[in-house]
Amino acid sequence: MAVGSAFVLAFIGLGLGLLASTFAIIVMLRRPAARYTAEDGSAPRQPTEAGSDSNAEQVLSRARADATRIVQRAAASVEQAEKNRAEIEDGARSVKAELRELRADLERRETRLSDREQRLDNEEHMSSIENQAKREAALAVRDIEKQARGDGEARARRIVTLAIQRIATEQTTESVVSVLHLPSDEMKGRIIGREGRNIRAFESVTGVNLIIDDTPEAVLLSCFDPVRREVGRLTLERLVLDGRIHPQRIEEAHERSKAEVEQLCVRAGEDALVELSITDMHPELLTLLGQLRYRTSYGQNVLKHLIESAHIAGMMASELRLSAPLLKRCTVLHDIGKALTHEVEGSHALVGAEIARRYGESEDVVHAIEAHHNEVEVRTVEAVLTQAADAISGGRPGARRESLEAYVKRLERLEQIASAHEGVDKVFAMQAGREIRVMVRPDSVDDIQAQVIARDVAKEVEEELTYPGQIRVIVVRESRATEFAR
Repeated sequence: MAVGSAFVLAFIGLGLGLLASTFAIIVMLRRPAARYTAEDGSAPRQPTEAGSDSNAEQVLSRARADATRIVQRAAASVEQAEKNRAEIEDGARSVKAELRELRADLERRETRLSDREQRLDNEEHMSSIENQAKREAALAVRDIEKQARGDGEARARRIVTLAIQRIATEQTTESVVSVLHLPSDEMKGRIIGREGRNIRAFESVTGVNLIIDDTPEAVLLSCFDPVRREVGRLTLERLVLDGRIHPQRIEEAHERSKAEVEQLCVRAGEDALVELSITDMHPELLTLLGQLRYRTSYGQNVLKHLIESAHIAGMMASELRLSAPLLKRCTVLHDIGKALTHEVEGSHALVGAEIARRYGESEDVVHAIEAHHNEVEVRTVEAVLTQAADAISGGRPGARRESLEAYVKRLERLEQIASAHEGVDKVFAMQAGREIRVMVRPDSVDDIQAQVIARDVAKEVEEELTYPGQIRVIVVRESRATEFAR
């Protein structure tokens, strides 16, 4: 609008200038001759034609000059207006460019802000959905775990019950003493020999203590090593049957008894494998397995324990649709280390695993052997079932024995350990000392504290007492509300 106004003013000025010049020329051309009166009163002189033409030309030239100047000024004004218009147009273009940039930047910022708001809304929505999904998943997992735990416990109880009911083996309590019956008491004198020569020779050759007391027609053989005790028993039995008892004869009978015991061990191992339907086993493992016939654990014969455990494991494997031969193999070899425990350093579980690995047993069998006492972390189902079968066989009533005094003291100590904790009301040692039931006062012990008491009691029992198998600690917190409707 400023450029247009400049142009209009310039053209108006130019027009006014031209109009003024034209008007001046016309006036000068049409003006009449002046009439002058002389000072002397004479009549004025008439101008000549030449003088008139000269004046007209002068006026015309001045008018042209004025018009030229006006035109020049108008042209300068027009030129200046053009310059101003160009500058204004450049400024307008730059302003428009800046406005476009500002508008584009504003649009970009609005787009980013909109995207950010949409992203925040999406994140909040996703977070809400995620939290809701986690909560629903946690509830579903808890319900599934609860149902699975209930179903698993019921099925495990059924499997173990069936296995225990189907296996019913005889139990023979053994100790470190063997009894040999004699045909008469006169044989005691022959066994002792002149000045005790025969009994000293017997004990030095066999390594077995021979106890001769007032028991009629019987002698006792005592030794911590059951194999040596069995060799000594067979040696003395041969001597009694032969009747000739002297040091040289004792040595001969001892060598024959050692060979016979070795054969009996191999035969016992073969019989065990035949009973379990296991055919392929290294001869050295077979021999070691047979030697367990003369070993006991808490009064329970180890070989019979292995056979019974293998049967139980096979039954549980069949119920779980696992490989019964593999479970039987794992279980029958899990105590193989006890045949060499006194000869090789280390626990019988780790020693047995090393022996099995040396003689080509599979890794599943080796792991089940080394993990059956939790000395190695359990990683396979076979190892878990081996532990279960071992506990079932060793925990059955009558399978293992303890002296009455030690048994009573152990139960009393169990109750004392549990009663020492704050908030405990009553304690009962049940199921032959394999379960401790602790009653706590609900007003002084909450649920979390009850769990702490159970864990502390179990830890103290593990540290202070020695026992076969495991002891279960149950803390009972019971709240009762009673009201009468009248």
